[in-house]
Amino acid sequence: MSGEWRTDPDDWEAQDDHPVLRSSEGHWLSLTRRGVLKGGLGLAAVFVGGCAVTGGARPRIGFTPLPAQTDPGFDAVRVPAGYRAVPFYSWGDPIDAEAPRWRADAGNDWRDQLRQAGDNHDGMHYFPFADNPNGHGLLVINHEKVATDFLHPRGATVLHDEQGRPRRPGEEVNKELAAHGVSVIDIAKNRDGQWRRIMTSSYNRRISGLTPMILSGPAAGAEAMRTASDPTGRRVIGTFANCALGYTPWGTYLACEENWPNYFVNRDAEDYPRRPQQARYRVSQGERSNYYSWETVEPRFDATPDHSRPHQGEVNEPNRFGWVVEIDPFDPNSTPVKRTAMGRLVRECATPSVADDGRMAFYFGDDTRGEYIYKFVPRDRYRADDPGANRDLLDHGTLYVAVFHDDGRGEWRPLRHGQGPLTAANGFPDQAAVLINARGAADLLGATRMDRPEWVAVRPGSREVYVTLTNNDERGVDNGPPVNAANPRPRNLHGQILRWRERDNDPAATVFDWALFLLAGYPAGGEAPVHQWGSIQGDLFSSPDGLWFDPAGRLWIETDYDDQSPDHQAMGTNQLLCADPDSGEVRRFLVGPRGCEITGITGTPDGRTLWINVQHPGISYPASDGRTRPRSTTVLITRDDGGEIGT
Repeated sequence: MSGEWRTDPDDWEAQDDHPVLRSSEGHWLSLTRRGVLKGGLGLAAVFVGGCAVTGGARPRIGFTPLPAQTDPGFDAVRVPAGYRAVPFYSWGDPIDAEAPRWRADAGNDWRDQLRQAGDNHDGMHYFPFADNPNGHGLLVINHEKVATDFLHPRGATVLHDEQGRPRRPGEEVNKELAAHGVSVIDIAKNRDGQWRRIMTSSYNRRISGLTPMILSGPAAGAEAMRTASDPTGRRVIGTFANCALGYTPWGTYLACEENWPNYFVNRDAEDYPRRPQQARYRVSQGERSNYYSWETVEPRFDATPDHSRPHQGEVNEPNRFGWVVEIDPFDPNSTPVKRTAMGRLVRECATPSVADDGRMAFYFGDDTRGEYIYKFVPRDRYRADDPGANRDLLDHGTLYVAVFHDDGRGEWRPLRHGQGPLTAANGFPDQAAVLINARGAADLLGATRMDRPEWVAVRPGSREVYVTLTNNDERGVDNGPPVNAANPRPRNLHGQILRWRERDNDPAATVFDWALFLLAGYPAGGEAPVHQWGSIQGDLFSSPDGLWFDPAGRLWIETDYDDQSPDHQAMGTNQLLCADPDSGEVRRFLVGPRGCEITGITGTPDGRTLWINVQHPGISYPASDGRTRPRSTTVLITRDDGGEIGT
């Protein structure tokens, strides 16, 4: 028998997420904290406006903010008067001039999909060409997951064998694998100043769940990385669940593998708890994987031990995901590399911070309730004058996890084998084991459990670091983590943004000072329950997710909440907001179509072009005709007068 298997992306998120300010005198101010009272929050522990500019001239925000879009049938992208937002690159668009065109009935097969835009656009970055940085570049875009209701003509099909076990058609599984990954597209302004894709460019490229990749760094070749399919532990097929991103000063893109545990299953209930590298990351258990049931077609997604095969079959395959994937967009023949020195996480981003002398750090959020914030410090310095010296910078260095003390101090604790509790006696026989189970190592180091740490942004000039903590409805409830200064609300439905400054402004420092920038949610004293009160100075929003500084220092905030939820009705659809990091003012710049997440943001160096992503729109965007399949889409934003975005 056959049937349709449909999964709501909001249900996936439930699977994914379970488990001192600077004054004008230049000093870090201590925060007044009233603590968390039973049933409510003292709201003094928040950003106080009026602090000094720390990274050059104060950024100017000059647009008229939009109202929240609460119409349940809203199916468009809207920006302020004087701006234009147009669809630029949608799921199914051909990657180059020879690729097949998208079929509105979703009839393209998996071979077509390998040459078309992937689904669920997420993090992205613009890489300019040096001779025309504001008019020609490569746009690199993550494709996080697939909306199976729309990817296939009649949704995902589930067949059943004679024993009643589910089976997926191979053609559909291949198409889903092909729709994951990354796009690289060559874009330029034409003579009329309009951005267009260069369809004949050799840079245009799709990387997918079927693309061969290299494993490098301390964990490459370890026994825990070897499988029957790859006894060397150094080759892996594909990348998927790429959410946020990073980039390097030497011009490479960092795709970050986030919710990969849901793609694998271990059916052996006795074996599962004995494998912390599976259990601690919540790899699927039971009859099938949480996402897609690919294991019914592709054995490498079945992480159940098979003692009759070398390396127990594919039991180690999940260990080969959760890494930073370095991609060279300027070399279309290059092989992507998974950099294991940066640790294995359910990773949101890999945001760089670079000192004048070449010292660096890359910041990560591990996007699950109660997980941690990390950074990686390369052993060697970035050398702008010697590109070859930077080729393997990400293979050597130290991974750290953050501790946020209640007095506004913070520290980075290193995940080094043999240091402190990270010894063989505690399950960490070598550095490869530490990196493969970075979560377990961070547990032993006493890291601070956070409210779903997501995107990180580094402020130009000052190197202040900001992070979004999207929400955590388990905070302070039953067995959930208790409230603390950095995560101060019980039943945190709306999230917050933290910021910190490294000691001596050194990205490699091991101590820092931190503060709350804002608490998202409803106005204090209003009709909303006390645990939903926030501290926003300006337009309301919930669940901050994407985060990015433009070249002028404006902080752009993207949201990801359930716009059908009663707790978010007044927020309207998901949105893009612009914040002044000095005054704390927040203005709503863009509203998206019903059912979508607003994510992925990048722009040109002159600030006159902006791109954002509309992920999984729920009605028919970008056609917006009420009939056409909705398509995740990269949106191009410009000002009518050609001026700087946000002013």
